[in-house]
Amino acid sequence: MAFSMTLLSWSVIEYSAKYKAVGEYDHVRELIKWGTDYLLLTFNSSASTIDKIYAQVGAAKINGSQPDDHFCWNRPEDMSYRRPTIAVSSAPDLGGEIAAALAAASIVFRDNAAYSKKLTHGAATVYKFARQAGHRTPYSLRQPDIEYYYNSTSYWDEFMWSAAWMYYATGNTSYISFATDPRLPKNAKAFLNILDFSVFSWDNKLPGAQLLLSRLRMFLNPGYPYEESLIGYHNATSLNMCMYFPRFAAFNFTKGGMALFNHGKGQPLQYVVANSFLASLYADYMEAANVPGWYCGPNFMSTNDLRDFAKSQVNYILGDNPRKMSYVVGFGKKYPRHLHHRGASTPHNGVKYSCTGGYKWRDTKKADPNLLTGAMVGGPDRNDRFKDSRNTFGQNEPTLVGNAGLVAALVAITSSGRGVGVTAVDKNTMFSAVPPMFPAAPPPPSSWKP
Repeated sequence: MAFSMTLLSWSVIEYSAKYKAVGEYDHVRELIKWGTDYLLLTFNSSASTIDKIYAQVGAAKINGSQPDDHFCWNRPEDMSYRRPTIAVSSAPDLGGEIAAALAAASIVFRDNAAYSKKLTHGAATVYKFARQAGHRTPYSLRQPDIEYYYNSTSYWDEFMWSAAWMYYATGNTSYISFATDPRLPKNAKAFLNILDFSVFSWDNKLPGAQLLLSRLRMFLNPGYPYEESLIGYHNATSLNMCMYFPRFAAFNFTKGGMALFNHGKGQPLQYVVANSFLASLYADYMEAANVPGWYCGPNFMSTNDLRDFAKSQVNYILGDNPRKMSYVVGFGKKYPRHLHHRGASTPHNGVKYSCTGGYKWRDTKKADPNLLTGAMVGGPDRNDRFKDSRNTFGQNEPTLVGNAGLVAALVAITSSGRGVGVTAVDKNTMFSAVPPMFPAAPPPPSSWKP
């Protein structure tokens, strides 16, 4: 959830004019505030020091027989079973992501000084908690109600990611000093060319953090003592972008053209949209710096190549695929009708269904009575096949993070409002407390060429 809010905020910071052009600016800010208001309640956000955060509400056992979030199938408003809160005293990963979410949102809400200040204060508090010595155990470790579903593989990426956002939100140089300390990318294995570390996702922030820090170098060029690490992040970003292209065979693609960033496992589309957003954003960064492209080995790749990749992936989701099926509910003539989603499948008929009373709606072959308009499902398999069934949750379950990535990717590639995105000098969307992102005379390309 926290990552979803960070992702949405980043897209608003970069593309506020586009959101306004399509009439969604107020709406997306409302969605972000819904999320950040909740996150502020997961810890004592008015304090300066905390010793715990609430990491999860609800639990589910594998093949359980007692009422919980997996065993039951009824609408949220009909839930009556116990849903425990899970507090953790160590959360370098989750705490770092919450800090990133609140910091990024504080920039989005700069026009609301009181709320922005509240977000910044909360971000600083939870960042401090995430970074405290002696509390570096991943929040999911030995937590059976968390680990199976949301296992966190590292926290060094969240350290880099959150430090970058804290710097952009506050201008406090201690954050950028940490983000560029050579020991951080070493601990994060940021420069080892590990394939899966090039995939932006809720569990791996490295590509996003590296692009965010490349932004600093491309437009502010702060020099010593930050330059060494920033060069590394910029080079890593360029290499990550090379891996997106089928011609370099880093990742497999389906015959229909979908990138298999998670190697054919369930929920492929959430990875597709998050990385399509990064691709389009990097293209816009280069265009803003008057740079036509970059090299993948001896091969010159243009900004349009990146945009074409991003568009091809989004178009696949919207129906340009072998099944000619839209994977966004309500878009096009053919889309999923049997979502793994309780609220969509249970009719609003005045009946309060019990924990197991809703099984009839989970198992029915009938289409959803409630259309979950705009929801992107998990997506097809490695062979472009898709089973429209509530039981195939890896394919037919919508997620918060998937839709956040879809929104970010769509606003990045849309032509609506084009020319007033990151390429424009808009003081209302610049990162607070940091010098202007787009100087009148950007550094010449040769000064930062990877």
